[in-house]
Amino acid sequence: MGKLTATGIKQVKPAGKAMKMADGDGLYLLVKPNGLKYWRYDYRYNDKRKTLSIGVYPDLSLADARKAHQSARQQLLDGTDPAEAKRIEKLTKHLSDAESFEAVALEWFDRHMEDKSHSHKDRTGRLLKNDLYPYLGSRPIADITPPELLAVLRRIEGRGAIDMAHRAKQTASLIFRYAVATGRAERDPSQDITGALKTKRTKHHAAIIEPKEVGRLMVAIDGFQGTAVVMAALKISPYLFQRPNEIRNMEWTEINWEESRWEIPAEKMKMREPHIVPLSKQALEILRDIERLTGRGRYVFPSARGASRPLSDNGVRTALRTIGYSNEQMTPHGFRAMARTLLDEVLRYRVDYIEAQLAHAVKDVNGRAYNRTTHIEERRHMMQAWADYLDQLKVEASSPNVLSIITGALSQ
Repeated sequence: MGKLTATGIKQVKPAGKAMKMADGDGLYLLVKPNGLKYWRYDYRYNDKRKTLSIGVYPDLSLADARKAHQSARQQLLDGTDPAEAKRIEKLTKHLSDAESFEAVALEWFDRHMEDKSHSHKDRTGRLLKNDLYPYLGSRPIADITPPELLAVLRRIEGRGAIDMAHRAKQTASLIFRYAVATGRAERDPSQDITGALKTKRTKHHAAIIEPKEVGRLMVAIDGFQGTAVVMAALKISPYLFQRPNEIRNMEWTEINWEESRWEIPAEKMKMREPHIVPLSKQALEILRDIERLTGRGRYVFPSARGASRPLSDNGVRTALRTIGYSNEQMTPHGFRAMARTLLDEVLRYRVDYIEAQLAHAVKDVNGRAYNRTTHIEERRHMMQAWADYLDQLKVEASSPNVLSIITGALSQ
């Protein structure tokens, strides 16, 4: 039974600051100093404190506020965030008359993502928001043609994100099929562009690319117990995301301490071009620590069988196995795919910056190959932002109740 009464609410006078009048189970009336009164519901969803705006008094009476409160509590018991449900209902209602792609997509998302993992929801939501809504969102879904859809997908493909373009096509197809099933469209236009996109990469190195799982991986890496050399090589791998062979063959003469970067000579690189890797504060700290042990030798990560040779190519791989990651879950090469995906999809860095840092063959608009110093300042910023993001994910994985504040870099 609630604590408030209709008479008590009517008679309450505003104070010098906002005050809350509790009715029980998170429902309260917020009384502003200017006399305005708002119904609010405080609750927790996925260990985060949230507030639902229910309505304005006296437009919404105490009895009606309690009904809305009970409805929201039932949504919470059913595993639905009441505030998110309200947002989707508002957007869908606004867009429903036009039967736009975004309206149908919101409805599909609400119905078909309910049992999916939070990371899958977030990833699909980002794809819709960043790559499909800006070009298709306001279009009546029944009017979208195969060439129109292909043009949108080729924008994604054009920035080098081929796998993501295929994922966008698959997501769009699910939305079109839902529109057909609910009578908003006649057919799925994605079926007519099969084979029009570039072929997806067929060779895949196992990699973890979901933010929460990356956080758990970083926690596991921190907890690894092994030789100092293997521990350092394992810890620095996600921060640098270079090829495993390049990391294990790193030499002290290649570390430019003054410029805070690793300068790899051409003969060591797959593309036979010299390469620069800006070193984040975190990477420099790892190198400073291991320098005390191996700094007098040639290799940063020497073999346990002799300082004249580098760490075995199985060193980091075996360490990953030791902390519980199978070869089908994560490989040393997988740190590259991990960075490639999240720098693009979450931190929103330009793909040419990422590809240049991965030491892939990247050309400018005139077809000229970028040299090693191209975009070096932008890449320096990106590498520090990446290291900070990994640390943030690690903190969140260690402390699930910490609220996430992702500032992510915008594409430049």
